[in-house]
Order: sequence, then C-alpha cells, then structure tokens
Amino acid sequence: MLKIYNTMTRKSEEFHPIESGKVKMYVCGPTVYNYIHIGNARSVVAFDLIRKYLEFRGFEVDYVSNFTDVDDKIIHGAQLEHTTTKSFSERYIAAFYEDIDALNVKRANHNPKASEYIYPMIDFIQDLLDKDFAYVSEGDVYFRVSKAKDYAKLANKNLEELLAGASGRTDEESLRKESSADFALWKSAKSDEVSWQAPWGAGRPGWHIECSVMATSLLGDTLDIHGGGADLEFPHHTNEIAQSEAKTGKKFVNYWMHNGFVNVDGEKMSKSLGNFKTVHEMLKVVNPQILRFFLATTHYRRPVDFTDDALIASENNLKKIENAYRNMDLNTDSDLSVLTAFKNDFVSKMDEDFNIANGMTVFYDFISWVNRGNGGIEVKEFFDEVLNILGIKFEIDESLDSEIETLIEARQLAREVRDFAKADEIRDELKSKGIILEDSASGIRWHRE
Repeated sequence: MLKIYNTMTRKSEEFHPIESGKVKMYVCGPTVYNYIHIGNARSVVAFDLIRKYLEFRGFEVDYVSNFTDVDDKIIHGAQLEHTTTKSFSERYIAAFYEDIDALNVKRANHNPKASEYIYPMIDFIQDLLDKDFAYVSEGDVYFRVSKAKDYAKLANKNLEELLAGASGRTDEESLRKESSADFALWKSAKSDEVSWQAPWGAGRPGWHIECSVMATSLLGDTLDIHGGGADLEFPHHTNEIAQSEAKTGKKFVNYWMHNGFVNVDGEKMSKSLGNFKTVHEMLKVVNPQILRFFLATTHYRRPVDFTDDALIASENNLKKIENAYRNMDLNTDSDLSVLTAFKNDFVSKMDEDFNIANGMTVFYDFISWVNRGNGGIEVKEFFDEVLNILGIKFEIDESLDSEIETLIEARQLAREVRDFAKADEIRDELKSKGIILEDSASGIRWHRE
C-alpha cells in the first residue's frame, strides 16, 4: 500500500484517492520574472518523479502546475523594459519549458496562467465577501483570518502566535486591515500597473487567491495531492486552505506534500540570498541528464547539498547505470524470479513516501545483477521503467553501435588467426572512439569511457 507523508498531520498515511485509480494533483509553479534556479528545479523534478511513480503504479494523474504571471516583480520588470507584463512573462514561460524539457520533465496536463483566471478570481472573492469572510478597505480586499477554522494548522501555528509576531506593525497596509494577520485577496490599482475592473474597484489579485482559483477550477473543490516547496507551507498554502475552505465549505486537500530545499554552504539556495545558479546557466556546462539525476535521487523531503563533488558523484553513478544498460544482452535468459524480487523490493521502498534513496539501493543491486550477465526483454522492461521514473533516457546511436560491433568482430577474427598486431590496432581505434573492451565469461563486452 502506497503511503504519503502528509504535512498537515505530520504522519505517513495510506494513500486513498478520491476516485479509484485517479489522482488530482496540483503543484505550485514559478513566478515568471526570471529563469528558474536549481532550487526551483528541485521542486519541479521531485514532483515529476512522484507523478511518474504514481503512473507506474497504475494511477491516472491529472497534473496541474500554474504560472504566476501577475505579480509585483513581473510588473517591475516589465516597467524597466518598457514592455507589457504579458510580453515580459511569456519570455520566461518559454525559458521554463526549455529548461524542464532538457531535464526530461513530463509536461503538466494543465499549465494555467493567473492572468487567464482573473474573472473566476473576482467571482471567488465576491463569494468570500458575501459570506463575510472578506472585507473591502480603500479598494483592497482582505481575507478575515479570525473567521477561518484552525487557521495556520498546516504550518503548525495558531492565530495567537501569528498576531503576537505581527503586533506593532504600523506600515500603510497594516493600517488598512482589521487585523495584522489578514491577507490580501485583491490589491487596488496603481496608476502605472496592469489592472482589471471588479465590483469593488479596479486592481489585481493577490498571490494566494491565484492558486486556489486555478486549482479548484481545473480539479474541483477537493484535491488528492497539493505540492510545493517547504517554504510555501506558510503563508501561501496556509492562506490557500483558509480561503478555499471558506468558499466551498469542503476540505481543500487530502494530502499536502512539501519538498526540501537545495542548500549551498548550509544555506537555502534563493534569489534573495544571491547564492543561486539558474538552470539555464548550468545546462551550458553540465549534461542535463546529470543534473536531472542529481536532483532526482534524493528523497524529496530531504535537503540537497549543491556541490561540485555531488555533481561528479552523480555523473559517475549515471555512467555506471548507462554502461549496464548498453551492455545488457537482450538475447539471454535470466531467472525471472530474481527479477520479480527486485521489482517487489523496489516498489516496497518507493511505496514508503516515494523513498527514491532506498529505491536506488535496490536499483544498484539490480544493475550489479545485470552486469553479471543477466538480461532479456523482461529485464530491459524493468530497467526502462525505473529510468522513466528517474527521468533518464539514454540515446542509443544504433549506427555507431553497429560500427563498433563490426570492429569488435574484426578484432576477434584477428585474435583467432593470431594477428595480434591487427587486434591491437583495432583496440586502439576503438579506444580513440571512447570505447573500452572487457573480456567476460559471456564474451567481449564494451562500454564508453
């Protein structure tokens, strides 16, 4: 039975989807004002792996991940470049797709943009006003946190603690609120900003309302899984719960999942700290498969330390996997009971909250077994399934492989007629192509350096 660690309960729980065999899954996507950095990509890759494992286990996953294209940073960036917010954000949406495609991330079923859901957001906010969960103040609309049931339960906080932390604030916005804990659903228009007309005045939506509206519009009032980075537990996901459950009267999400950070020198990688590298930069110097493997093979809730040594270790491990894959003999027979044991062990590890770190231990044992000469179609199928979950795809150049096989046969013939000079010449030629030969009990095998 698949189990998921639910951030809401702080417990590992058996997974029971709302509809048998189907999963409604929403993951917070990027605010598109720059290229994504490695920390952003960690979340994208982590939930891509989770989605692919759910599909491997037979679930049909309706996967939604949004673009926040209405935001202070986007408005500011567009103003600096004297362009529209749409033109500015579309550039980074295109860059996002380019980066995640390189990382072999399966595209979401839906990538809604906040700017395309403005009128559903206005309707959503009007419902909250009608139910007295929200109020208008000088053109802004705020959510009345004191009316929300168990507010901040996701972040394991309570309203009294939040109010104590916010006491004494005297900024302009705080003075417009009934309570310092209240949060903006709608921000009144400024003269130089993009805006839309609403019954209470022109303006634009707040960040939190965007995800609630896009998620419920596409997946319904209750989702199976909602994911995102651990830094989104509060306030973003906390406020999503408050406003969504206030509007619908239903539970918003059954399983909350949050990924750990990417750290640099012990600190979270972030744009605000300036210790980040963008995926765009990294892909100029690092093979995307290595970066993908590096991000995918740590359990999603654990932090990842971003170091050169860690990338080199990922490269070496990936090379070992690739060599085993290329050298696998599809025409040999293997003990299928052993293969079944590997499959069952892999699934049992992954069923424990998608524990890919433990799953990789099984996978490395499987690779050692393949390297001992086990192969066949069924073995390759399992190999391919795990690679797909990891997001790794080996490009097989069949024409090159054919050329190599021809040279290996020629070398073997040379050895049989004791023409060792010719055999050595062919070995050197293969080595110049990056091909290493190995003598094994089943014959000559080769792999790339």
